[in-house]
Amino acid sequence: MLTSKVAKRYAQGLLSFTQDSGNTEAVFAEMGDVAKTIANSRELQNFFASPIIDGKKKQSIAAEIFKGFSPVTKNLITLIIKQGRESQMQNVAQEFINKVNEMNGVQRITLTSAAPLTDENQKNILKATDLINHDNKFDVKTVIDSSLLGGYILRVGDQQIDASVRSKLSKLKKEFQLN
Repeated sequence: MLTSKVAKRYAQGLLSFTQDSGNTEAVFAEMGDVAKTIANSRELQNFFASPIIDGKKKQSIAAEIFKGFSPVTKNLITLIIKQGRESQMQNVAQEFINKVNEMNGVQRITLTSAAPLTDENQKNILKATDLINHDNKFDVKTVIDSSLLGGYILRVGDQQIDASVRSKLSKLKKEFQLN
């Protein structure tokens, strides 16, 4: 997913501020909650994206939803809404998370398979690849996509290994069409 320049700028500003004030980890956890809350609620996404709803109303609702958060996070949410960028709030939160993970040397890995994998299978797949720096920490996100038919797709950063049955069948189909 492409992240907007707006989200990157807000996230970078927040990261700089939290590093100076020494509360990066607390805000990191809260930004994770913001991203999950918005991602899991279609109504909240529509609410923030609506141009009809007044900014003051959005601020009061956001203040109620995120009332247990630190003043830094609350102020950022208020600022985003005041600037009319509330539709980017989830992206700002996710970009902040990405920046903190990058700063801490955490690799983001996405493992897509046709069916759920056991922990042992996941470990074997991760050990078998050279894309992963096993000395660093990594965060594995698993995705189930039955259209793969079998196998897996491993994405590490901007590199990808496609060992799915779907891609192998597609390659075979192309070879038969050429011959």
